[in-house]
This record gives sequence, structure tokens and C-alpha cells, in this order.
Amino acid sequence: MTQSPQALCHALIDAAKRAGAEAVDTMVAEGSSLSIEVREGKLEHAERSEGTDLGLRVFIGKRQAQVSSSDSRAETIEAMAERAVAMAREAPEDPYTGLAGADQLAQNWDLAALELHDPSDEPAPKTLQRDALEAEAACAAIDGISQVQAAGASYGHHAIHLATSNGFSGGYQRTGRSISCTGIAGTGAGMERDYDGDSRTFQSDLRGAADIGRIAGERAVARLEARRPQTGSYPVLFDERVSSSLIGHLLAASNGAAIARGSSWLKDGLGELILPETLSVIEDPHRPRISGSRPFDGEGLATQKRAIIQDGVLTGWTLDLASARKLDMQSTGNAARGVGSIPSPSNWNIELTSGQQSRADLIAEMGTGLLVTSLIGSTINPNTGDYSRGASGYWIENGEIAYPVNECTIAGNLRDMLKRIIPANDARNYLSRVVPSLLVEGMTLAGS
Repeated sequence: MTQSPQALCHALIDAAKRAGAEAVDTMVAEGSSLSIEVREGKLEHAERSEGTDLGLRVFIGKRQAQVSSSDSRAETIEAMAERAVAMAREAPEDPYTGLAGADQLAQNWDLAALELHDPSDEPAPKTLQRDALEAEAACAAIDGISQVQAAGASYGHHAIHLATSNGFSGGYQRTGRSISCTGIAGTGAGMERDYDGDSRTFQSDLRGAADIGRIAGERAVARLEARRPQTGSYPVLFDERVSSSLIGHLLAASNGAAIARGSSWLKDGLGELILPETLSVIEDPHRPRISGSRPFDGEGLATQKRAIIQDGVLTGWTLDLASARKLDMQSTGNAARGVGSIPSPSNWNIELTSGQQSRADLIAEMGTGLLVTSLIGSTINPNTGDYSRGASGYWIENGEIAYPVNECTIAGNLRDMLKRIIPANDARNYLSRVVPSLLVEGMTLAGS
């Protein structure tokens, strides 16, 4: 009989102890996924995968080693343990490595309240194909669409278990269901494309396939006959589809690993005003039915709701155990890890304070400027915060959308940009990163 992830974790711990490990943590991930893609009304690609992956980290004093495998046989587990211990004995010492203290470990979490797993049956391949075909047909029906580049639907189910040699053992299941569509409008050198999609934990929350296909088609057609805008300094409105990238740069700069290395433009920013005083950035890993939710982190510590930015002021770093020890601080319960990797700090669900105005209101107030709906490439200096990205979207004149634009670059400095952001009220509350459209005054735009 196939062993459960929990049983495999404890088998790994036992084997590592027999091999000579002083401390151990293990992670086992078990899951399956099914994806369907269609093209021109026919099945284009179908893929199903199933597997179990085992990860083992062992400690000999302040030395550590990490190994992984997709083979769960008993002899493989013994070989993994012996190899990991041998590697750890040869590894350099790391004064900041090690398991959490027993008093730090999460206890008594309410997994049911997080609703990470849809109990309904896995959808049949024909159901996924039907959704993909419906999205494709809706996109193709939009006047001006020359072809549908891709339409697909997928489902995944995964179970994860984490256990340590000093008493932690916990796991949970996740499900995910998605539909996506990309349409192409025009022909030849004048072709433009755009997309839409949705991904949810519960099937019942998923948007309709026809709606997704229609919006993908309408977005692609709206981009036809794009021009390059004039070079200059203009207000830039980051559409809700791309605005979370700005907050992502802020999160990367406040990551404990970057702070410990001294490679962040925020390294001296603790306690400083980073955003306008009316705005906060709240992390909440306990929101139900959200992909970033979890009861504990990758080191067995309880996750917690916290303010990264409170009333514009940076309140703290995002820390795992190692980065916290380097900075002589406490972990914030933000250790993320894969089966084959050691922990590192990462953020969970994020929400930026929304504004009072709609996106249309901000467009009306812009006068002349750029509405960005797509970002291409990235040149971000992590030490200075200098920002430069390729962009496309729509030119705004007299407070109204005038025509689509592409092949331009927007530039500025993140420290200055973030202090000037004005949020709209159009954030999607079901995303892991809830960030509305953001207006930034006075960015440099390089076009024609």
C-alpha cells in the first residue's frame, strides 16, 4: 500500500537519525494535475501528471545538507538519509542554520477555516475540454479576432506534509482550477494579442469560460493600430492587472535575505515613510479560499497577519529563521521552500489599501499620460531602486483613452514612485495580491 505523506516524512526522519543526523526536517508533496488545450475547435494537447516528491534536510552541528527524490521505496529512503548525512559532514558550517525551537512551532491551527481544498470531485477531461472550447469560441466570435492563440483549462490537487525531528508534524491539501484564453487580432506586422484568465481554489468560484474568452478577444482588438507615444514626463496609471508588480518590488526590497546581504534599496528604511500616509500593506495568510493562505510556514512556525507597511511607514522585514538570526530578530513565519530546496523568506497574501476613486476617475484626472496594461522585461537595480520597464497600453488625452500604444519604456526610482502612488478602488479581492490600479505622477516615458 502506498504510504501517506505524513508516514513518508516520519520514515525519512527515522532513517536520517539511524544514519547519524543530529536534527532533521522533511517535506513530502503528493499530487496530480490535469490540463487541456484546444485549437480551432479541436483538442490540441492533454496532459496528466501524478507523483510524490520527498525532501530531506539533515543537520550535523551547524552543517546542513538537502536531498530530494521522487522514489518513495524504503531502500531509496535509506540511501537518501545516508547520502544527506555524508554531505552534511563535508559541508561548511553555517552559524545561522538549524531547526526552530520547540516553543516556536505552530500548534492547534484551524485548517478547515482556510478552505484550501475543494471537496468536490475532480473534473473529467471532457469537462475541462468543454470549458476550453467555450472560451475559444467566445474569443473567436469577437469581430476583429484573426485567431485564438491558446485556450485551456486545468485542475490540480496536492497534499503537503512537513515534519521535524523536534516534534512538528503538519500538512494540508490544496486544489486549483483555472481557465485561460489568448486572442490575436489583426494580421501581419499589425497583429496584437491579449489574454484573460481565472484561477480559483473552488470550482464554484471560477468565472465562466465564455466570459473569459470574450474579454480576451475584446482586449486584443482594442490594441489594434497601436502607436509609439511621445517621449517626455507624464503621469502613468498602472492597470490593476499589472499594478501588483510595483508592490512586488517593495516586497522584494523588504525581504530579510536581501536585507541581510545589504543588497536592498530599503536596507536603511525601517521606520521610514515609504508609501503615502493613507496607505498600508497588510499580509494575511489566513484568508479562506486564497492560494497564498497556509496555517504554518516551511519551518513549522505559525503564520500570522501583520502590517508590512502601516500608515505609510515600513514596520519590519519578511523573515525566515536564518535571515532573522543574521539580523538578530525573530522570524515572521515567512519561510517558503520546495521539496528540493532549503527555506527562504517569502510573502503570503498581500493587500494594499484601496482608494476612493474608480479607475475611470483617475483617467479623467490624468489629463495626458499613459495607461499601462502590459509590462515587458525588467531592469530594476536592487541597491538603488532605479526602475525601467518596457510597457504597452493606452494613451490618455483630455482625460480619455485616445489610442493604444506600444514599444515604449517607463522609468523612475521606486522610492520616489511609491511615495506618490494614488490607488483606485478596483482591486480583485479574491487574488492573493489585492492591489488596485495605481497612478504615479511624473514618470519618464521613452517613445518616439
